[in-house]
Amino acid sequence: MMEVCRAGFVPGTSITGDPMAHALDPAKALHTWSLFRTMGRYVAPGSAPSGVLTEHDSADGLPLLELPGQLAAHGFVSAQLCHFYLPRTEASYLAELRDAFDTAGVDLECFLVDDGDVIHPEQGEEQQRWLSGWIDVAEQLGAPRVRVPAGDQEPTDETLALSARRLRALATSHPDIRVITENWKSLLVDAATTRRLLDQVDGEVGLLIDTGNWGGDDKYEQIAAVAGEAECSQVKAREISPGVLDEEDLTRSLSVLQDVGYAGRISLVYAGTDDDEWARLDQMHEIARDVTG
Repeated sequence: MMEVCRAGFVPGTSITGDPMAHALDPAKALHTWSLFRTMGRYVAPGSAPSGVLTEHDSADGLPLLELPGQLAAHGFVSAQLCHFYLPRTEASYLAELRDAFDTAGVDLECFLVDDGDVIHPEQGEEQQRWLSGWIDVAEQLGAPRVRVPAGDQEPTDETLALSARRLRALATSHPDIRVITENWKSLLVDAATTRRLLDQVDGEVGLLIDTGNWGGDDKYEQIAAVAGEAECSQVKAREISPGVLDEEDLTRSLSVLQDVGYAGRISLVYAGTDDDEWARLDQMHEIARDVTG
């Protein structure tokens, strides 16, 4: 029998808990980091406490409140929103941003907190509190999920146990939103460590699979080993040369997700050099449609 996770979530089901067929969701969706240049390379002050992100306050890019309308105009129905795009976090601004997504008819699938290290040897507890504040923001935006990093230290029995304990604490203190993490940063370097963490969180914290975070000759086997447990995805396209997408890698990554029964939404991530990010995302979506049928 499949175990039901905290808050009613089951791997391989929709956000409402309804069973989904083992086929990739063809909805046009994206991770908003794909539009980093379109957004003027903006990184809000105060959004990078560990220094992972370089703050860049630019007035040249697309304002965040206009992003949902532009997503809709380009045919996107779903987005994963980066936390560092938010210039302000007071309640009135968050309400305005939430309304912009609702008015545009764009689903905010997941709010992505792209910094924070809950297992830092000196600042882990402080980072946990910092992440909790951003989870409050995600709740005010009405996002059903929030992705937080599992940690940025080398994987050991101790760091994995500490990560599990602090991630579970975040989930427990925010019962109205689904907390998930990602195969990302120094802790979750492969499928084996990711599975060890998932075993220790016991369904209280979910998984987002990013197909571009692992490399090597066994990349696709590594992805396949955990992707069936994932609730969300980020499918990344890099380039084999300037302006030329690595279509083979993108196709294989999508095929792996389909083969292992991942049934969630495919959020595209453009990680190339072309300033016309919208056009490249359209190209990626066409490739994804070919794979999903």
